[in-house]
Amino acid sequence: MSEKIEFVQRENLKEKPDPTDLSFGKYFTDYMLSYDYDLDKGWHNLQIVPYGPIEISPAAQAIHYGQAVFEGLKAYKHNGEVVLFRPDENFKRINHSLARLEMPQVDEETVLEGLKQLVDIERDWVPEGEGQSLYIRPYVFATEGVLGVRPSYSYKLLIILSPSGSYYGGESLSPTKIYVEDEYVRAVRGGVGHAKVAGNYAASLLAQTNASKLGYDQVLWLDGVEQKYVEEVGSMNIFFVENGKVITPELNGSILPGITRKSVIELANQLGYEVEERRVSVEELIESHKQGELTEVFGTGTAAVISPVGQLKYGEQEIIINNNETGPVTQKLYDNYVGIQSGQLADPQNWRVVVPKY
Repeated sequence: MSEKIEFVQRENLKEKPDPTDLSFGKYFTDYMLSYDYDLDKGWHNLQIVPYGPIEISPAAQAIHYGQAVFEGLKAYKHNGEVVLFRPDENFKRINHSLARLEMPQVDEETVLEGLKQLVDIERDWVPEGEGQSLYIRPYVFATEGVLGVRPSYSYKLLIILSPSGSYYGGESLSPTKIYVEDEYVRAVRGGVGHAKVAGNYAASLLAQTNASKLGYDQVLWLDGVEQKYVEEVGSMNIFFVENGKVITPELNGSILPGITRKSVIELANQLGYEVEERRVSVEELIESHKQGELTEVFGTGTAAVISPVGQLKYGEQEIIINNNETGPVTQKLYDNYVGIQSGQLADPQNWRVVVPKY
């Protein structure tokens, strides 16, 4: 860590929200991390500043041409400690996304150190209730004000923090209803589906709205070529349990390499489950369900953690998974995952990173 972080204090601190009434991503803390880039100076002006509006050119290239990437991770508070979970993986992935959009990469150690100092300042904002956390959103966007279709010459990185409850609201392991999208596609191999770029989520909104109108919580996307193989859910990677085996679609260039996905695969292996990463067709799932072999479905993601799926709809076919109840494999993975996050179980992989008091 070579660059000093300037701390700009605000005059008055905000009133904190009622911890019993937290939704996802509604409230924001007093401060944010700010970092600037231009061709002459590179990354510079690393600051922790009051959370608030930012000034941006109406011609900023992020607005017009979509040069914007983001990440999502969480801080947890247990027994007085504030802990991050595998934050190094998030900054590796943001660099992966930045490279795909021809944006300047960041020094991962510098930004992680900045995040730790920011979270330390805001540690009183970290909620301690069941399923609650401090959601962390790092993002980078192009700021140069010029209408030219080329990589921007200037960028801004911000990290904002939001005390949040369960992503779906209610109980964290209440099964969700998933609509398999067979008209629109989210991404194709060779595109940007493997990167966490803002445009991927914009492309998903129409299908999500249509699914919501039909009473479904999320959309399960199929591949963009044959529209035959399942890929991922709007906010999660997807897993299936067939005959006791844990199966998830293989990373193929159009699926986001989720950090929770990676952790669950590693955890499942440690717990003795057989794990397969391969192509999974939607027809295989339907047939496997008919044969009684598909016993559980669950999603994984930073926001949702591990979320059981109780119902899938594909065309006119609707299947109920495990009587719309959380299955034993999903429950065991969830209990062990959350147990490691909370420090209640051993952490042999050193996934937990305690935020120091500076």
